[in-house]
Amino acid sequence: MADVKLTNVSKSFGDTAAVHAMDMTIPDGAFVVLLGPTGAGKTTTLRLIAGLETLDQGEISIGGRVVNTETPAQRDIAMVFQQYSLYPHLTVRQNLEFPLKSPILNTPKDEIARKVEEVAEVLQITRKLDNKATELSGGEMQRVSIGRALVREPQVYLMDEPLSSLDAKLRTDLRVELKRIQMTLGATILYVTHDQIEAMTMATHVGVLNDGKLVQFGTPREIYENPNSVYVASRLGQPRINILPADIFGTAPKNAHHIGLRPEHVQQGEGRAARIDRVERLGDHTRLHLHLDGHDIITLADPHAGYTAGNELQIAPRDPLCFDARGDRIY
Repeated sequence: MADVKLTNVSKSFGDTAAVHAMDMTIPDGAFVVLLGPTGAGKTTTLRLIAGLETLDQGEISIGGRVVNTETPAQRDIAMVFQQYSLYPHLTVRQNLEFPLKSPILNTPKDEIARKVEEVAEVLQITRKLDNKATELSGGEMQRVSIGRALVREPQVYLMDEPLSSLDAKLRTDLRVELKRIQMTLGATILYVTHDQIEAMTMATHVGVLNDGKLVQFGTPREIYENPNSVYVASRLGQPRINILPADIFGTAPKNAHHIGLRPEHVQQGEGRAARIDRVERLGDHTRLHLHLDGHDIITLADPHAGYTAGNELQIAPRDPLCFDARGDRIY
């Protein structure tokens, strides 16, 4: 595997800056998730690293080798897309074999057979090896698509929202599988998503993008606990952070314009009286939807407590995050 380094990387399409002066290092063996809404520059960054787009300026290196002028094939990367990208007329085995038979890799037949069997076992699709791709379920097709990348054993894996088209249970299962595979192989993975749960559960590092700029980079815990802006704070966490006027509880510093309260940081039983609008009982925990001075607040509560909509609950802030008028963090 190898590290990936972006230095002052920029890319525009006409007047639109898709990626702007980006500096980022993806450590060797890391699982890095690029997180942001549509149009933030996630996929363009991925395509620049892959060589599918040309740089306007800057430098990209993989394993210490500058790859600006190299073709995608020369960069020794493998990509997994949201679409399955399988050959429908071929069997699962033939789809997995296909990248290994390229003139560039020229893999011996016995080595191809060994790698295909190993990857099929890892992805739990061994019994499907002789099925046509069209006979598979959506989850199985995505496993094969991931398998086509794994058999290559490239320096870097690039994944563009590979789980977004799957149902919720399958996404959960494959998140666990992908993380296990990454840890087993020690693989370097750059993974693009807008799903914060995928970022929190799989990433060793998270890069938060906004309008083509990398606005914060760190571990999921660092991003969650110490966001540098309202924008970053709102990208991680489910339920989302509560962004409220700084004076709503009267405890924020004078230069604060907003405070951010994670649901678990809304202290109950003291403070101001908020109305309970809705109670969501989710088994292992309960979400309370509160209303205070025209603002909606979500907090977490004991699943065994008897909260009722329409009642009042005393709440106060605990460890609030403070932000200025521009949305930047006040430390």
